[in-house]
Amino acid sequence: MADWDENSLSREISGAALEVHRELGPGLVESIYEEALCYELQLRGLSFRRQQRVAITYKGVKLATPLRLDLLIEGKVIVDAKAKESLLPIDHAQLLSYLRLTGIRLGLLINFHELILRKGIKRVVNNLPDPPSKP
Repeated sequence: MADWDENSLSREISGAALEVHRELGPGLVESIYEEALCYELQLRGLSFRRQQRVAITYKGVKLATPLRLDLLIEGKVIVDAKAKESLLPIDHAQLLSYLRLTGIRLGLLINFHELILRKGIKRVVNNLPDPPSKP
């Protein structure tokens, strides 16, 4: 697929994360999951940038400290990979701030420490319409 939409990307990224979790299980550090997820995304033909730096402007002044995104996939979805006991409201708020600052409409919080990874994948949206419902 050459031109991905956010919802199709979300499904493909979630599938890649599930494969990583199936292979590695919970209990490792974030950087290992992030690297394995990058490999899985590459196998699926998705383009991505890892640890992408994004300049932040405040009141017309470029700040010296850039934002750093775990993964930016196809230029359309931010993935924030976590490996912690549970996601907190601040994790959601942080990803929403990333989306607002970059103008990107979809982010995925993926917590690889969940025993059942589906429970650890959370969509965060920034002015993205809901996907069409299935019949």
